[in-house]
Amino acid sequence: MIGIIVAISANHVIGVDNKLPWHYPADLKRFRRVTKGHAVIMGRLTYESIGKPLPERRNIVVTRSRIEGVDCVTSVREAVALAATRDQTVWFIGGARIFEEAMLFCDILDVTFVPDVVEAASPVLFPTINPGIWQRDTLTTFPEDQRLKHAIYHRL
Repeated sequence: MIGIIVAISANHVIGVDNKLPWHYPADLKRFRRVTKGHAVIMGRLTYESIGKPLPERRNIVVTRSRIEGVDCVTSVREAVALAATRDQTVWFIGGARIFEEAMLFCDILDVTFVPDVVEAASPVLFPTINPGIWQRDTLTTFPEDQRLKHAIYHRL
């Protein structure tokens, strides 16, 4: 299974200045639980914003640079091929350009909707979820934080 896991604001923002513009511990806890033990694929800027490899996951970074402690590849296609050699489940975790390309490979979108409306000069937006391609299967509220909604989308 290849998926995207992402948190999106009410106005489709996923980041500002290479950071999450909100802090919801319930979402972070869920992210850890869902991705633990699996491959995570990210762009260089997402990796730099995290600052270190995510523990208990195979970290694959799409970059032209070499980064110690993670697998580095030069394309999303190469990242998927590398992850598939050892992992049954692969998660794309950011950023926007990686998500846009990853939507061509993914079977599932795992989306947390945060209630914030993010006002910023240069927000990073999540690509549009096309209802002609993606079907929302579930929409639930986080039991730990009623402000957060969680949806699963599957490719049609």
